[in-house]
Amino acid sequence: MAIFRGAGVALVTPFNQDGSVNYEKLAELVEEQIKKGTDAIIACGTTGEAATMSEKEHMDVVRFIIKQTAHRIPVIAGTGSNCTETAVELSRDAEQAGAEGVLLVTPYYNKATQNGLIQHFTTIANAISIPCILYNVPSRTGVTLQPETMAYLYKNVNNIVGVKDATGNISMTAKLMTLVDQDFCLYSGNDDEIVPILSLGGSGVISVLSNVAPKETHDLCQKWFDGDVKGALELQLKTFPLIKALFAEVNPIPVKAALNLQNKNVGSLRLPLTEAEESTKALLKAEMETLGIL
Repeated sequence: MAIFRGAGVALVTPFNQDGSVNYEKLAELVEEQIKKGTDAIIACGTTGEAATMSEKEHMDVVRFIIKQTAHRIPVIAGTGSNCTETAVELSRDAEQAGAEGVLLVTPYYNKATQNGLIQHFTTIANAISIPCILYNVPSRTGVTLQPETMAYLYKNVNNIVGVKDATGNISMTAKLMTLVDQDFCLYSGNDDEIVPILSLGGSGVISVLSNVAPKETHDLCQKWFDGDVKGALELQLKTFPLIKALFAEVNPIPVKAALNLQNKNVGSLRLPLTEAEESTKALLKAEMETLGIL
């Protein structure tokens, strides 16, 4: 059973001027997402800059989002790591905090074999009872979770329920969907591929776009589920230029710039990420104005 269907926001983490987490702003972001129809919140993923947080800070943010959300919509905690033991600890903490599920990225830098990936994810999943969504993003991690490996994990580990697919390889995704059943949860990890992923039996998207256009992202998925394929496609194409602008530089540099242009005041980024170029800001401004969200 899917943890959620529709648009899950890969939520940014707002920072104060001194670099600390701005919890007041974080609460505002959560409330806006719920108000605009977002179907789930993904806390402390790539977009949330988890890579530059200490483990304590990481879990403090997860706990805060869970408390603020108050189970009105599911919270999925990013708890992946290239260290299996660390991922186990974070996942246990997230479960104890009340997360509805965890998002587990493939181990980065280590470049594990497919057998290593099976052992890594099985160990983490067996340490908790809440659902696990695996995150396949070869462009960031240097390793690809192959369709056969994903299918094996899904069939052999009870609480591994699906994948956030950011491979950009639709053929590989289609192959995966031939190896699993209809209960498998396939989420697009790329905002420009929501409709293609849904057409393969997807359950929705884990979205960067939702940070700045939550209603539009939710509506795109809902139209598809309601049978309005044409309407879903129209929204996919309408948001396409903004999606491209949101990835003009490495995520989450542009999305934080876009939120600041919307006067959300989410602050800066933590090094080694730096502020968006002026050309990126101009592009974001133009595309958000065209979409009517600025």
